[in-house]
Amino acid sequence: MTDQSYPRFCPVAMAASLLEPRWTMLVLCEMWNGSTRFSEIQRGVPGMSPGLLSKRLKEMEANGLVMRHAGSAAHGEYLTTAMADELQPLVRGLGEWAHRHVDCEVSLKGLDARMLMWNIRRKVDTLQLPRRRSVIQFILKDTPEGVANYWLVTRPGEETDLCLTDPKHDVDLYLSASLRDLTAAWMGHSSFEAEILADRIQLTGHELMARSLTRWLIRSSYAELDASGSGPAARRVRGC
Repeated sequence: MTDQSYPRFCPVAMAASLLEPRWTMLVLCEMWNGSTRFSEIQRGVPGMSPGLLSKRLKEMEANGLVMRHAGSAAHGEYLTTAMADELQPLVRGLGEWAHRHVDCEVSLKGLDARMLMWNIRRKVDTLQLPRRRSVIQFILKDTPEGVANYWLVTRPGEETDLCLTDPKHDVDLYLSASLRDLTAAWMGHSSFEAEILADRIQLTGHELMARSLTRWLIRSSYAELDASGSGPAARRVRGC
């Protein structure tokens, strides 16, 4: 039911009416990070049903935030508009504000392993890995489904692949941790060094890859922010 009393004449209210529908800003973030096809966007917002994503994209298109191109074959592509792109630094600033001010105990509830791993795979610096195919298996404990396994497959000069099923390659490095501890380290609420020292993140396999973890696995850009908000300005990097 439409709230007729909502003050539509107010610019803040008008902006909220475009961005408040659940998932809208996350869909925009995923598209700003390079996803254009429906399946790619869905992988970046795994808690969103296909039906709701389709509905939201249609609404965003009607509101001038995205445009759909026919693309090749049966795969259409969704692109953000110039109007939507003006929002990117504002949405980024909202995330920075939340990272500084929302209690990390709150932010570490309701975690999503697939979303975490989808974002982690964007932040792998393949130049810091062996000049060949490398496979890293993440063994995440205490997820809602129990123990969850994910595989990152890297190749020089190519985008890192995230596999949800065993790709049947030899694994170079195993990383075992609870979903909460890995998220805390990656988001900057803790650090990889502290979690490894406390044995909450365990690495086995390729010794050099294990020792250089913090060089090839880049943390969330929000991890650069300190609690007072005086941390370095965030670099324009892909991923959260």
